[in-house]
Amino acid sequence: MSPSDPEEALSNLSYAASGVDIAEGELAVDRIRKSVAATSIPGVLSSIGGFGGLFQLDTAGYREPVLVSSTDGVGTKAYLASLARRYSTIGIDLVAMCVDDIAVLGAKPLFVLDYLSVGRLESSMAADLVEGVALGASQCGAALIGGEMAEHPGSMPDGHFDLAGFVVGVAEKSELWGPQRVSKGDLVIGIDSPNLRSNGFSLARRALFGSLSDPGASEADHQRFLELANQPGSQAGVSILDELLDPSVLYSPVLQALAGELEIKAAAHITGGGLISNLSRALPEGLAPDIDFKAWEAPGIFQIIQERGGIETAEMRRVFNMGIGMALVVTSQVASSVLPALQSLGRRGYVIGEIVGERER
Repeated sequence: MSPSDPEEALSNLSYAASGVDIAEGELAVDRIRKSVAATSIPGVLSSIGGFGGLFQLDTAGYREPVLVSSTDGVGTKAYLASLARRYSTIGIDLVAMCVDDIAVLGAKPLFVLDYLSVGRLESSMAADLVEGVALGASQCGAALIGGEMAEHPGSMPDGHFDLAGFVVGVAEKSELWGPQRVSKGDLVIGIDSPNLRSNGFSLARRALFGSLSDPGASEADHQRFLELANQPGSQAGVSILDELLDPSVLYSPVLQALAGELEIKAAAHITGGGLISNLSRALPEGLAPDIDFKAWEAPGIFQIIQERGGIETAEMRRVFNMGIGMALVVTSQVASSVLPALQSLGRRGYVIGEIVGERER
């Protein structure tokens, strides 16, 4: 075909020939239909395949219901999952990033939507990704009521993707958690995170693999990356790659359970920016967190990253969660009850600090 001959260049052109496979997309939708339907909860009025998701809010149990929303993605953890060709759990990460952002306000998630962008759509990959989203939503008591799969030829290599999501939840207006409830002298409870969750992966990849995992790396570099990634991690029988791709803890169900038993004043989802930065967002002006980083032991994967990258401790704490994925602010009286309650819910909690005046730190 001669590019200088427009008529010849345009003959027999089709959407598939330009890189978009509608049939593969339909196959992917068929594969995820059952897992999406399994997330249905009271209020869902629509099924997969429509132009919009329908949800009827039941306000009977609320005096002043407030809708709470958030949107997020999984960052460059998606790129690492693509390199490893492991797609089944990262949908859980997406749900965690979204629902845990509204959980810190005391909100219960109602429904989730997702957006999947790929260079070339592979139905098996798309199904793994969306089934992970459905599983995460179901574990939080939310419904997956819609989404979008977008095939963008040439935008990224085969097997690579970007994943984003959106959640809507509900809370009672008078019971919203936040800075307005926090006082000097309150205690900070940290809830454990065994891994990086979905944050700091650009630094982690650089520290562990150098340029071997960069876009455009050669096939030889990719093989070397896999060799390094499959080396033993910090846990017996678990590779570095296993630890990095281990899905995020879903804190929303934990916080929903605690809210029914104990008074939580505020909470902070510890994502990019580390513990201090995120916790400060949950405090009123003039107050600050005084955190004892010796109150818990960071998971070993963080030590591996720090040693291999020669990263300063201050930078580690500024970027990673360092083993605390969620922080709660409670009174000293409530604190003693939170720890056993967390243990009964399968999570570890630690008293990691106190709320003080900014000049007292």
